[in-house]
Amino acid sequence: MGPDMTTTLAVANQKGGVAKTTSVASIGAALVELGQTVLLVDLDPQSCLTFSLGIDPEDLELSVHHVLTKGLAPSEVILPTSDGPDLLPATIELARAEADLLTRTGREHVIKSALDDLAEAGQSYDWVLLDCPPSLGVLTVAALTAADGVLIPLQCETLSHRGVGQLLDTVHDVRRFTNRKLQIWGVLPTMYDGRTNHSRTVLETISATYDLDVVEPPIPKTIKFAEAPAAGRTILATSRSSKGAKAYREVAATLLARAKAGKKGRAKKR
Repeated sequence: MGPDMTTTLAVANQKGGVAKTTSVASIGAALVELGQTVLLVDLDPQSCLTFSLGIDPEDLELSVHHVLTKGLAPSEVILPTSDGPDLLPATIELARAEADLLTRTGREHVIKSALDDLAEAGQSYDWVLLDCPPSLGVLTVAALTAADGVLIPLQCETLSHRGVGQLLDTVHDVRRFTNRKLQIWGVLPTMYDGRTNHSRTVLETISATYDLDVVEPPIPKTIKFAEAPAAGRTILATSRSSKGAKAYREVAATLLARAKAGKKGRAKKR
């Protein structure tokens, strides 16, 4: 399978606390259940994705930092996880990567180059999910440059949509300068409480204000999500039949259908 048949999705929102990492891990595990091969890339120096999948960042000698700043082959760093996806882990060292990359020519392309190297070495995936840091710095721009699409998790119970305009401005710039094919796949509502008018209003507002698709179904607010990272697993493993696990399975199926439709379109153009 060539790199053109891989779907690379950046999961981004510069506001923290929107269940971005939970979404990356859970969607990745759900895609594996659907028979897909998946690579998750932790681009957050806080290493939340790495930790939530049962890997202690402090035990790691090599991480995505070495791939992006030292030129190490990604295949030397990738780890398997209990939930099925492979992981390119992060450690606190990644905090230095922003500074290291700022002075580099072509810094926007470091993630794309690493993924291309991986595919050329014969290690390609159906999906690559990029867990972006909660900022609009070098790493997020590099993730958007490497991606086919961007998914924006959005917490439905606060004014968390206030930063969406800035993110969309960044996406617009990336489209102009480094990645013309980048598409916005939509907003993924998280921490959704269907009983409140506020949650529904936030969803309607975001859709109308920014003209963005809303990826269904919304991810419900549940304590089950807090329990999963402590076990080093996703909610699909710790609470298989919960509403949260069911919602992420449906979201993964929706994303898979979209990716397949896009690939058919690309094949017809050839």
